[in-house]
Amino acid sequence: MKPTLAFDVYGTLIDTHGLVSKIRKTAGDKAEEFSRIWRQKQLEYSFRRGLMQNYATFAVCTRNALDYTCDFCKVSFTVEQKEELLESYRTLPAFSDVEKSLEGLKASGFRIYAFSNGSSEAVEALLSAAGIRKHLLDVVSVDDLKSFKPNPAVYSHFLNKSGASGSSAWLISGNPFDVIGAVSAGMRAVWVKRSPEAIFDPWGIEPTLVVSSLAELDESISAYLVVKGIGDC
Repeated sequence: MKPTLAFDVYGTLIDTHGLVSKIRKTAGDKAEEFSRIWRQKQLEYSFRRGLMQNYATFAVCTRNALDYTCDFCKVSFTVEQKEELLESYRTLPAFSDVEKSLEGLKASGFRIYAFSNGSSEAVEALLSAAGIRKHLLDVVSVDDLKSFKPNPAVYSHFLNKSGASGSSAWLISGNPFDVIGAVSAGMRAVWVKRSPEAIFDPWGIEPTLVVSSLAELDESISAYLVVKGIGDC
């Protein structure tokens, strides 16, 4: 039996910077910085809420981060423009390598799940809008636990929901904090290093594998299992 793959959604399957062209209409040449800071604060707010045990959904973190970014970048979006951006966040595009890669992994027998900080409802809508929901067995959301990655409990939650063991489950993520969290919790993990300039956090906890595209996953994981003498498990 092929391993179970837990795909992070935001930043791995879905391009969180997919609204730059829309942001540019108001923010001009600040658009790329605006998108980067918005994403950075969104994650920071989820980390802080997890540590404080003061849960609010990822959508609330996204909204709060947008307000902060407008102030930080000194960009004045109207209330209507903010709502339009937040609504567009529900239909962000998938990366170009996603659909074909998921099709191939599914055909090879991998058990494929989405595993996200977003609520089940938001992620279901997002993946459906991107045309990739049909390739996934299910969506597992941290919202069930009212916490966020990289709390070790949410990785255990994924294993419970998917029926996989830590040794047979692989997290696939473009986010180093998520990879570190999964490995620390006993899973294997692949870091999707889409940019040559991306840096992995120097914590002494390394990804099991590193790929530059999801198209490399099937061959990379299969080769790893052969080298380790594990076989499909």
